[in-house]
Amino acid sequence: MKTLYTTSATTAGGRAGKATTADGKLSLDLSVPKELGGNSGSGTNPEQLFAMGYSSCYGSALQHVADQQKIDLGNFSVTAEVSLGKNEEGDFQLAVILDTYIPGVSVDQGEALINEAHEVCPYSRATEDNIDVTLNLLLDE
Repeated sequence: MKTLYTTSATTAGGRAGKATTADGKLSLDLSVPKELGGNSGSGTNPEQLFAMGYSSCYGSALQHVADQQKIDLGNFSVTAEVSLGKNEEGDFQLAVILDTYIPGVSVDQGEALINEAHEVCPYSRATEDNIDVTLNLLLDE
């Protein structure tokens, strides 16, 4: 792999700690959701951070695919819903639903775009065969 960009973050205290990027641009308090036995404090959590990272990366992959095909995505958006659960063996497992809104495209064109973006997106490639990812295309009515 030819590295294009590298970053790092350090978390002290796990899910109820503090996460900081090496460049200092992000410094976030973390809180454990009530559903996981925490107090749902004012901080964020790993699932929210993953959802933000995945939705933005997938959105960029979608834009890349559309640009290559000279398709204007308009005011598109991607929402990543990240769930934390347990699999059959009792191990923690993530699942993701990617809702992609693309105004003004046909169902066929939209589905082709979101499927191709899923093949290109580094997050999608990293999670392939590891977690369930559902792709949904949202259109104008």
